[in-house]
Amino acid sequence: MKKDLRERLNFLVRVVTKEIRHLEYSTAQVFRIPFTPERAALLTTDQILAEKVEAFVSRFCRLQDTLGDKLLPVWLQCLEEKTGAVIDNLDRAEKLGVLASADKWLEIRQLRNQMIHEYIDSPLILSNAIGEAGRFQTQLISFANALIDDACKRGMIDKPVG
Repeated sequence: MKKDLRERLNFLVRVVTKEIRHLEYSTAQVFRIPFTPERAALLTTDQILAEKVEAFVSRFCRLQDTLGDKLLPVWLQCLEEKTGAVIDNLDRAEKLGVLASADKWLEIRQLRNQMIHEYIDSPLILSNAIGEAGRFQTQLISFANALIDDACKRGMIDKPVG
């Protein structure tokens, strides 16, 4: 494996590890109590809640983007696999056993879009999307950990710290 590719993979693993910690913190903040349509409706007046939800949404989306758009393609390149469109890379990850379901990933992507685009107009849609994202965040983290564990087992990266 080329040195610069190994360095890039190590860098992305460090980034993803931090993003996971940040998402887990935000998840705990938002879901201390159920995120209902009533709580979603409070976002226009409760600035503290609005900041917590914004942090959760941002961190959820960032982790998904980093995994799908950056870490996965570099991991595939390190395996000398062909990379392509995100869906093709996800399908390959599923076949290689590090992703449970490429289709579920696309479902999670739709939630991401709902959380961003339906934010103001519908507290019901927002609360449903955020609730689903809260449940799906464990799948994002599992995928990240599977990529990291696989890369570590293959000796492609240094053992991650933290």
